[in-house]
Amino acid sequence: MDKRGAIFLLVATLLAVAAGGGIYLYLKGMPVAEALPPETVPVVVATKDMTFGTTLKDEDLKVVPYPKEAVPPGSYSSADSVLLQTTKVFLGQGEPILKSKLSAIGGGLSVRVSPNMRAMSLDVNDVTGVSGFVLPGDRVDVIVTVDNVEGSNLAVTKTILQDVEVLAAGVKTENKGNQHIAVQTVTVLVEPKGAEELALGVFQGKVHLALRNPVDHAVVAEMKTDTRDVLGLRQAQRKTEQAVKRTPPPAQPVVTQKEPVKVDPKFTVIKDGKISEQKSPTGNPDEPDKK
Repeated sequence: MDKRGAIFLLVATLLAVAAGGGIYLYLKGMPVAEALPPETVPVVVATKDMTFGTTLKDEDLKVVPYPKEAVPPGSYSSADSVLLQTTKVFLGQGEPILKSKLSAIGGGLSVRVSPNMRAMSLDVNDVTGVSGFVLPGDRVDVIVTVDNVEGSNLAVTKTILQDVEVLAAGVKTENKGNQHIAVQTVTVLVEPKGAEELALGVFQGKVHLALRNPVDHAVVAEMKTDTRDVLGLRQAQRKTEQAVKRTPPPAQPVVTQKEPVKVDPKFTVIKDGKISEQKSPTGNPDEPDKK
């Protein structure tokens, strides 16, 4: 029985090896299907990083093959189609040039100004400009501080604009005396009324920017703060006024009128060498008091 089992196992093994070798030889002899390259189309892309307001030239553009199924809508296949047009947004190197990112009218910052809106620029320093962290695309509140309001010795601070977009931010150099001073300039997008308020705030006082979270568009109730609020003087003034209201007025002294003392009039009369007193110069001579 052991010899017959061993022979059976050997025969099965040989058959399995033969079948595997035959399958291998069959598959090896089959022709290999070559992978076909994906279909591509030409797409115009940027050759470098470009800011908004850039007029496109030949050196700014190139055409690259793009997979047909991945071509973004609004793209161009020829560089001549976008020459001399102006970018409305920032473009990165290798980014496709799209119709929605270009403007055929005007150039520079004006293409970023929406209809019925205005672009206003103001100078800020490291303190008023959030240490230079205000960048294009950020949203800020504009706060104005004015000294000596209405002839008083009070400084008043108020938020005049809320949730305005920053269009541009850069540094310019000013000459003051013999020194060159770098000043940051921030350009914001505001409504016409807001442009007037901002111009007045820059003229009358000092402007500060408060940086917002990009998803925070809430408009808070208008408030203003003056020196009395910051130093706690307003609360002390209110307490004094309340104390004065609670204090009763001082009692008025009562004046008692005295009845007049009646004095009988007497007259001294000298007649015939005699001195006499009587109640009237024409009184009865029988009634006078004689001394």
